[in-house]
Amino acid sequence: MHDSVSLEPPSTPRRRKKSAAREYIEAFGVAIIIALIMRASLVQAYVIPSGSMIPTLEIGDHILVNKIRFGLRLPDSMFGLKVPGFPLGHYLCRFEPVKRGDVVVLVSPVEPDIDLIKRVVGVAGDVVMVRGGKLFLNGKPTEDPHAHYEIADSARARGPNPRDNLGPVTVPPGKIFLMGDNRDDSYDSRFWGFADLDAVEGRAILIYGSWDKSADAKVPRIRWDRFGRLVD
Repeated sequence: MHDSVSLEPPSTPRRRKKSAAREYIEAFGVAIIIALIMRASLVQAYVIPSGSMIPTLEIGDHILVNKIRFGLRLPDSMFGLKVPGFPLGHYLCRFEPVKRGDVVVLVSPVEPDIDLIKRVVGVAGDVVMVRGGKLFLNGKPTEDPHAHYEIADSARARGPNPRDNLGPVTVPPGKIFLMGDNRDDSYDSRFWGFADLDAVEGRAILIYGSWDKSADAKVPRIRWDRFGRLVD
């Protein structure tokens, strides 16, 4: 006669329970990452404050900017704060290159706390030159259908002057050359030089509203004809 033996499964090691503090930290970290990705990769609204892009964009135009067109970019600050060692203001990955003719929103190379909107006229390797206010690219006059001029040719500077006569300059790797469509009233690469590709936040795609807030208008006038225009 044999004694009966009770077989029990081997004991399973218990998982160490996370501390409440660690759980909060991990949840906060995930929330930050999600917020950064959402802010960096979706569409964002902007208002045009100056006439540097006339006639393409008027003062008071409300536009949408595609922030994922060129890739996934982390914002320049996290809820208004800079984080040492964290790659803010840089692309994590790129989807398509910035091209000549793109109207882009970028961080100002001169005042990093403000955004600019300009048109890309030169990319890496291009030789950019301005003569008599007109744009030359790689040694030839370029088709420039969006350019707007307010100053007569006879009134232009004859000698070196960044607005009317510049270069030739070669765009370095990782950089772009930008100009406002309103060539006689735009503070752009002619004055402050090349911009870094990482500074580009997105491409302007659509005017979704427009209000004329000129000094002679006591009440802002709605520009109905500008609603729904694609930014070309």
